[in-house]
Amino acid sequence: MSELGGLSSVEAARRLFVNGPNAIPEVRANQLKGLILKFWAPVPWLLELTIVLELILGNYLPAGIFAVLLVFNSLLSAAQESRAQGAVDLLRQRLNVTARVARDGQWTQIPASQLVEGDLVHIRQGDLVPADVRLSEGHVELDQSALSGESHAVSADRDDPGYSGSVVVKGEASAVVVAVGTATFYGRTAELVSSAHAPSNMERLIFDIVRALMGFALVIVAVVLADGLARHTPLHQLIPFVLILVIASVPVALPATFTVATALGSKEMSERRVLVTRLAAIEEAASMEVLCTDKTGTLTQNQLSVESVRALDPFDEDHLVQVAAGASDAATQDPLDLAILAEFERRHLAPLGTVSIFSPFEPATKRSEALIETAQGPQRVLKGAPQVVGEMTGADEGDLATRVQELAQTGARVLGVAEGAPGAALEMVGLVALADPAREDAARLVHELRDLGIQVVMLTGDGLATAAAIAQRVGIGERCARADVVRASDEHERRPSPDTTVRPWQREGWYDVYAEVLPEDKMRLIASLQRESIVVGMTGDGVNDAPALRTAEVGVAVSSATDVAKAAASLVLTTPGLEDMVAAVEVSRRIHQRMLTYTLNKIVKTLQVALFLGVGFVVFGRFVTTPTLVVLLLLANDFPTMSLASDHVRSPRRPQRWRVASLLVASLGFALPLVLLSFGLWLVGTDGLHLTLGAMQTMTFVWLVTSGQATIYLVREREHFWHSRPSRWLALSSGLDVAVVAVLAERGWMMSPIGAVPLAVVLAATAVYLVLVDLLKAWIFRSARLTR
Repeated sequence: MSELGGLSSVEAARRLFVNGPNAIPEVRANQLKGLILKFWAPVPWLLELTIVLELILGNYLPAGIFAVLLVFNSLLSAAQESRAQGAVDLLRQRLNVTARVARDGQWTQIPASQLVEGDLVHIRQGDLVPADVRLSEGHVELDQSALSGESHAVSADRDDPGYSGSVVVKGEASAVVVAVGTATFYGRTAELVSSAHAPSNMERLIFDIVRALMGFALVIVAVVLADGLARHTPLHQLIPFVLILVIASVPVALPATFTVATALGSKEMSERRVLVTRLAAIEEAASMEVLCTDKTGTLTQNQLSVESVRALDPFDEDHLVQVAAGASDAATQDPLDLAILAEFERRHLAPLGTVSIFSPFEPATKRSEALIETAQGPQRVLKGAPQVVGEMTGADEGDLATRVQELAQTGARVLGVAEGAPGAALEMVGLVALADPAREDAARLVHELRDLGIQVVMLTGDGLATAAAIAQRVGIGERCARADVVRASDEHERRPSPDTTVRPWQREGWYDVYAEVLPEDKMRLIASLQRESIVVGMTGDGVNDAPALRTAEVGVAVSSATDVAKAAASLVLTTPGLEDMVAAVEVSRRIHQRMLTYTLNKIVKTLQVALFLGVGFVVFGRFVTTPTLVVLLLLANDFPTMSLASDHVRSPRRPQRWRVASLLVASLGFALPLVLLSFGLWLVGTDGLHLTLGAMQTMTFVWLVTSGQATIYLVREREHFWHSRPSRWLALSSGLDVAVVAVLAERGWMMSPIGAVPLAVVLAATAVYLVLVDLLKAWIFRSARLTR
């Protein structure tokens, strides 16, 4: 055993080898069961009903094609869910809980999985208890709600137990590990990422799109059924056609495409040093309009050092540093404490005495405090926010504010220091200014975020003068206020603004910087913005930030965050500063554009197919194509377009939001020219080329495939379609798709054959559509409010 009471590295390694890691083997979901469940949902039901109907009618080839489509979609969806789970597993490995442990006589940090019985650990506010422990000194309050369901905190003192997975909500203590891994009381180690789950906002979006398309399809189906019954169309022909119309209107591959895009996005973000703990955050980051950011470690270097000390009479500077050091503890690893203790060591000062009780810094009280046994008797020492310490000592408020303002002009963080006998009045000893310089890249990154249409707001517990100095240095803005304005305006802001077209940052009463902020103030500000349907991002690092990180649509844990903050966040930055945040926004917007392109293309094709097939049946009194060819169309159009998930796209410069109404308006703008050209092509084929019904149905099928591929290149680019180069996979899949369809049509496989002339006519019509609509699409996107 070392002087600290911890184990040696050799002994710890031996115990780890004998007893195994401090982890619980994960129970994996049954992949076969998951695959079987893919066949049990509304879309598979439609396909399965169609297969049964076709088999009853003796149409074995169409039934086989439907079966291939059903199996392919289910396998693809299962494979992509497995891929997404793999991405989350990778995150789980990179987001392991860490523990402060005494090894070889020194405090160090190691992964919690490497703890062994007998280790001496130190836990403090914001930590997850990494194993079952028994406290050896100190006092903590533990939140065990995740384990026991009890909402109230449990106090723990010397010799009391603490269970793995509890959250330290107050205090700090040292403790000895008594059980690890499967031997812990609750039988598990707390994890940061539980499992992949479907993003609720994406579920709502998919449901809204499906509902809109199904509503449209049902209207067409009702017209077709009524007309078919009036014409006495045989039911064995009419019913399969109607079912196919419904299937063609459902975005079969939409959920799988979104899963692919977000899974690839999480991988891309990890390569940019941003870890995604919730896949939905990728889409939400694309919509973010306001980013509330902390100061320390995000805008500053988080490398605190004592810049200056100002002792008040009758004390001198050395005594001021002694008192400040007495109210600090190296075990907390708090940057403020470490900076003061470093200054204490640099001056080669002697301690005031032995610390008997220590209370670490708490955001609620804004101070740390200790009781020291000195040669003259017990002495109470404390350090904290100057206003708080000044109020406790009765210092002159105006004089104190002037002194603090003078020290804070450089952006330094100022602490007040006081001492006094227990039960007696406290006396102000002086002020300590700690420098935490602004990061060299902070101003550039704030500017880049604003160029991306994001309002950056600084929230800090520091005083107004310090906050204003740093904000001015990094270019956040000059509109600064204390957090009192958030509390005062909370009730007023609960009422919606009369002018919703004016954004909050364009109104009177908006501030770029909020100083002296408490955790609940962050919640108030986020809630006020969310009431105006603004997507908010929030960076944080402590346990008191966890509620705000959960409340914000984009909760971001900075690189120095506590385990609890990382657990509450949806994104975790792995390097200091905002560089990774800029990358996260740009990547998320590119992913949004890929999903938007696929969704637009799918809606356009649905409108074209449903209108042309339905109205064509009513106008011409015949099926313009066959159910088998419609299923081939789904294979030929839907799944090759999934390569859009890896397409080359530019990151938009403004926040992106899903608006189903805008999608439908834009899609209608693309679909109407397609429908008109479809009818024109039918007349050319029947009256000009004198093709048979079977050949016309094949020609229609080829046209639907080629025009679908043309639509992809129209909607993927807001400029002319040749303005940006598609990804290799997209270009390859499009070329292969058209080539295979042309060979099938020319050879007459699964359809009536057509010659080179009808194929040339179809390609010419596709070129006309591509060029004509390319000239109109800028107007279409503006009308639908889908400009970048």
